Order: sequence, then structure tokens, then C-alpha cells
Amino acid sequence: MSQELINQTIFDFMSQELIDLKRSIMEGRYDDALAIVDEWEWMSKEQILQKIESFLVRLLVHLIKNQVEQYLTNSWAA
Repeated sequence: MSQELINQTIFDFMSQELIDLKRSIMEGRYDDALAIVDEWEWMSKEQILQKIESFLVRLLVHLIKNQVEQYLTNSWAA
């Protein structure tokens, strides 16, 4: 997987909450938007880093799985 794709995946993860916030505001769901903002206010820096770490672990497992599958597929082709 290229560095560009990894960067895009991380960006997608980080921006999903912003997308949800924008969508809530645009659709007039202000209570939902405020809930998102409240969640951010309550999250400490450590919690945010733990959330990112959890995502990166899932990403690495996915990348390893893809590499193994590619290796097995290539071994059958040989």
C-alpha cells in the first residue's frame, strides 16, 4: 500500500467527524451537531491519541492481511 493511500486513509478517519458535523448542521440537526462538539470538548488529548492508535492498529492488521493474501495468490500463480 502506498504512503499516499495510507495518508488518505488517516485523513478520511480524521475528517469523518467533521463531515458528520457539517452534515448535521446542513440538515438542521443541531442537537446532533452539538453532541459531536460536546464529545470533542470532553475528549482529552490522550483519548484522541488512543482513538488514532486504535485506528492505526486496525489499518496495520488490514495491510498485513492484504500482504498475506497477495503472497498466497502469487504462490498459486507460480
